[in-house]
Amino acid sequence: MKTVFDKSTRDELINRINSLNENRTAQWGKMNVSQMMKHCSQWDEMAMGKKKYKQSFIGRLFGKMALKNMLKDEPIKQNLPTVPGFKIKENINFAEEKEKWINLLNGYEHFSNAGFIHPFFGAMSKEHTGQIVYKHIDHHLRQFNS
Repeated sequence: MKTVFDKSTRDELINRINSLNENRTAQWGKMNVSQMMKHCSQWDEMAMGKKKYKQSFIGRLFGKMALKNMLKDEPIKQNLPTVPGFKIKENINFAEEKEKWINLLNGYEHFSNAGFIHPFFGAMSKEHTGQIVYKHIDHHLRQFNS
């Protein structure tokens, strides 16, 4: 399975991000392309340990089972629920957010957040983190046909 810790995979994702423009419309969901990039930037900041979240109660009950299902070698399903803190409603500067997101992706080369706790899935190994980060980004790039 692909992982964000692989340079060629990161390069592929960055090329896909660079193909986005402000007028790209979503195939599903409520976010515009700039909001999606902000959502993904926040998600990557969380994965890198720049922002911390506690695991939710429902996540403690079902998170590991859901993670196992999520790590299957297939794209993430459309319209799954989003952690409330990652719902972006405000207007976002497209160019600034795109640059920020690409810089965050490049930062995975030096990933050091061994204690990553996802708000739903819970504590994750580095291997699973790299895979789920890739799948999350891929999901949202597919959302915008990239």
